[in-house]
Amino acid sequence: MARAMRAVSRRRFLRSGQRGSAGADAPLRIGSGQTCSQPRTVANMLRLLDVRAGQRILDVGAGSGWTTALLAHLVGREGAVIGVELESELARWGAANVAALDLPWASIRLAEPDTLGWPGGAPYDRVLVSANARELPQSLVAQLAVGGVMVVPVASQMWRVRRRHDGTVDITEHGAYRFVPLR
Repeated sequence: MARAMRAVSRRRFLRSGQRGSAGADAPLRIGSGQTCSQPRTVANMLRLLDVRAGQRILDVGAGSGWTTALLAHLVGREGAVIGVELESELARWGAANVAALDLPWASIRLAEPDTLGWPGGAPYDRVLVSANARELPQSLVAQLAVGGVMVVPVASQMWRVRRRHDGTVDITEHGAYRFVPLR
């Protein structure tokens, strides 16, 4: 995970006026009321997600594309990463940012307004959610493969959700975090 953070510079995923702040451990605004999460938060989420080479991953709230590119680095060419973003301008910008890195196994798509995630690509081995849910988003749990893991802030607490073989989930909490709301 640390290697991915070094390989995929946050700077590339910020607006030109903010690139000088890329190393700051703070969320930075990227437009449409969204932020590029602080590096320490992203590192913690990736650690909890425990990404492996070759996995299929869904990145919900892809924004600038930074987390999508980090995930692509972690899964490698044998894997696949689908990022979804609800804000059309951010989805276009994030998709262009990821495309500029020549990561054909990763893409960002405009999210469907009434659909959470990307059900057409399910099941996913891992789901990363970069927005605060009020409660566990069952529609995303349904997109997890058996044994899959989702990391999602719920009511400002970071949850690690693992889907069992019987369809139930194990949930562990990992501290308080602030995110924009999941819509």
